[in-house]
Amino acid sequence: MPIKMKQLPISERPYEKLEMYGESTLSNAELLAIIIKSGTKEESSVTLAQKILSLGIEENSNKNSLTNLQELSLSDLTKLNGIGKVKAIQIKAVCELAKRISKPSDIEKVKIKEPQDIVNILMNSLKDEKREIVKAVILNSKNIIMKIQTITHGYTSSAYTQPKDILFEAIKRDAPKIILVHNHPSGDATPSKQDIEFTKKLDEASKIMGIELLDHIIIGYNQYCSIKSYIKKEGN
Repeated sequence: MPIKMKQLPISERPYEKLEMYGESTLSNAELLAIIIKSGTKEESSVTLAQKILSLGIEENSNKNSLTNLQELSLSDLTKLNGIGKVKAIQIKAVCELAKRISKPSDIEKVKIKEPQDIVNILMNSLKDEKREIVKAVILNSKNIIMKIQTITHGYTSSAYTQPKDILFEAIKRDAPKIILVHNHPSGDATPSKQDIEFTKKLDEASKIMGIELLDHIIIGYNQYCSIKSYIKKEGN
């Protein structure tokens, strides 16, 4: 017979534990249990939360439970007994809040000194994407971000567009520099032949327009690659 939440010592109940010892002392399942509030007649909210966190882990063994949680759809969540539409929406809302909190609050004042600076800004929003997304980071002469423009969304194949579409926003803002960024849904940030060829093509087009392409960065799952550094290293 499952143990009900009320039967647990007060110090082991998620709400009371957080109040007594602070949020950092709670496990992922305990924190999630607070969000979903209640379990079922057969399972406590913590047990139900553990089931949610384990969804799809076998298919995504390279990802942790919280990362996997962000990828679950409303349909995935509501398949579990005890998770209705409202609870599923609450979980997805919290996941989106967490993603937004991780972003710098004022991106357009960030100065870019190295590829890692761009990665720090865009990794969390791109590493789990199942579609290929291309973004142009528009910079002023001091390498301070003026705007990050989403150019296009693709599917699992390439989402590349024409160089003129990528350069349009920089031309409109009279910006002297750009950095191109796109993700690999596979999680592997190694550049393909197409990535390298397109970078060279964009670099040539940028020079004609008087714009400097500082880099083309590929974001994978917790990894990235600077194509300009890659080309230099490989001698392509």
